[in-house]
Amino acid sequence: MPQPLQPFLHDLVTVLAAPTQVLSDRTGDVGADADRAGAQGVLHADVRVLSRVVVEVDGGAGEHIATEAGTATARFTTLLRHVGAGLTAVPDPTLRLDRERHVRAGAVAERLRLSSVLAEPVPVTVTVAFAADLAGVETVKTGRAGTPAVLLTGSGAPRWGDDDLAAALTAEGATWAPGPDGTGAVATWSVVVPAHGAVDVGWSLDVSDRGGVVVAAASPWTPAALPAVADSRLEPWLRRSLEDLDGLRMARPQAPDDVFFAAGAPWYLTLFGRDSLWAARLVLPVSLEPARGTLRALAALQGTTTDVERAEQPGKIMHELRRGAFGLGTMSLPPLYYGTIDATPLWVCLLHDAWRAGLPEAEVQELLPALEAALGWLLTDFDADGDGFGEYLDATGHGLANQGWKDSSDSVRFRDGRIAEGPVALCEVQGYAHEAALAGATLLEAFDRPGAERLRTWAATLADRFRAAFWVGEGEDRYPALALDGRGARVDSLTSNIGHLLGTGLLDAEEERLVARRVVSPALDSGLGLRTMSTDDAGFSPLSYHCGSVWPHDTAVVVAGLARAGLAEHAAGRSRACCGPPSPSSSGCPSCGAARAARSPTLPRAARRPGPRRRPSSSPR
Repeated sequence: MPQPLQPFLHDLVTVLAAPTQVLSDRTGDVGADADRAGAQGVLHADVRVLSRVVVEVDGGAGEHIATEAGTATARFTTLLRHVGAGLTAVPDPTLRLDRERHVRAGAVAERLRLSSVLAEPVPVTVTVAFAADLAGVETVKTGRAGTPAVLLTGSGAPRWGDDDLAAALTAEGATWAPGPDGTGAVATWSVVVPAHGAVDVGWSLDVSDRGGVVVAAASPWTPAALPAVADSRLEPWLRRSLEDLDGLRMARPQAPDDVFFAAGAPWYLTLFGRDSLWAARLVLPVSLEPARGTLRALAALQGTTTDVERAEQPGKIMHELRRGAFGLGTMSLPPLYYGTIDATPLWVCLLHDAWRAGLPEAEVQELLPALEAALGWLLTDFDADGDGFGEYLDATGHGLANQGWKDSSDSVRFRDGRIAEGPVALCEVQGYAHEAALAGATLLEAFDRPGAERLRTWAATLADRFRAAFWVGEGEDRYPALALDGRGARVDSLTSNIGHLLGTGLLDAEEERLVARRVVSPALDSGLGLRTMSTDDAGFSPLSYHCGSVWPHDTAVVVAGLARAGLAEHAAGRSRACCGPPSPSSSGCPSCGAARAARSPTLPRAARRPGPRRRPSSSPR
């Protein structure tokens, strides 16, 4: 029996409305109960509630010709050349099936339209075979199937599940029968496709979930008018991106109005500290609402005690929230897990950015205790070994070995391919921490709270230490190492992580120029985004999860950093030529003449709100 493998997703069609998602093949069928289990299925809040949805007409699947997919809808078109044989002598297809799929939170509906161009009616039999295994997402991710469920227990429509999670199918006009092995269920319609006409049948699924840790957003999202774009061709991409983000909006049942973006389908359709924070931060020019909800949702779960099993510490922002324990190989994580080194400083940065973008002072006031707790963690537990840098080390032996954004077990490698041993101090984490310290200082001053000067001193010391400890190479070839390992050795691979340092204030102008040159070099810039690792490194593989593949969010963070650092011409595709600072007599690049963007302040975001500023003295302290 071959070892189950994590299934690929690239050839699947995904439609979703969090926390519900459907993953099917290009024909629209779901077949995760086949010999080789895959990621296909209808999943709701980390449980696969349907593992099979297979449509046949007169005993055949037909020939698929087209798929159109949106965020929450899809259409699959199939020719039925095996139906009505002998009714026409021409080779043109005469009957077709269009499957229209619609997903809402907790519900899936599919209309099956059969249409004909024949001059006489055609009787057909339509069947849809269903099965369910109620597999958890961790089972699905390892390529394994769950236990087939009995869907029909008497007369009426199929129902299955328990008090926490239950599902029910309806199919108007259909007759129901058990599946071939007694599990599953088959809906059958006997219909007539009219001459030159069409007939519809359909089915729907409804899920009732009392045990989920996430629910759909309580209210619709109404982003502001789209920001102006320099190239009109980008506007459809922006609109589609916002539609996709809308499908990822969810909340905790305890606070349905505190809406955040899930980390992504299908494995991470839940609250993730780092991912939800970055998504809210990147969408700030369009809407404040995701920032508001994300800040509040994470503050509600902020660490209050020291718990090694959960990696919880006072003031720390959590990493992920699950329905139950999440196991994968030797890794086993509790439902609420805090194993992340960067979510806490990123939370501080988002609060600052949201305040500058217009978050009302009363709402910032409510979050000040969480801010002070997060800054307290930054000044204490962030640097566990006292060497002046933030580092991580899984103390349980079954948590995440790496706790930055590249959290796979092999992601932190030396240039020769060796995997670094912990504790690991990642370069970009020091940048986030530096930015958070200065952002926190600005907020504390603005709201008459103590501690700003200590944070600024801490940030300046961190910058000096980073300059002395992280840089590798000589002259124009210098760049920051990916990390320091447990012995303090520089992990000298060249990675996209260094681009996250841009605009954080950790680097001076000359260092930012050197980093900009590196991230746009052919070794990292694929032309379609930044490689996570340089092609010159021994650990590089174009298909590696974190050692060579291109991640859109990673590229977006670096591009935003280039703009904030006043090096926007690199992000504009002039990377091969723009290698030096402007000459004293010019504000443009000496190689191509491109004008440099005005350098942003150390603390990022367009400042609709001036800062720093103090609270009026009449306000309560």
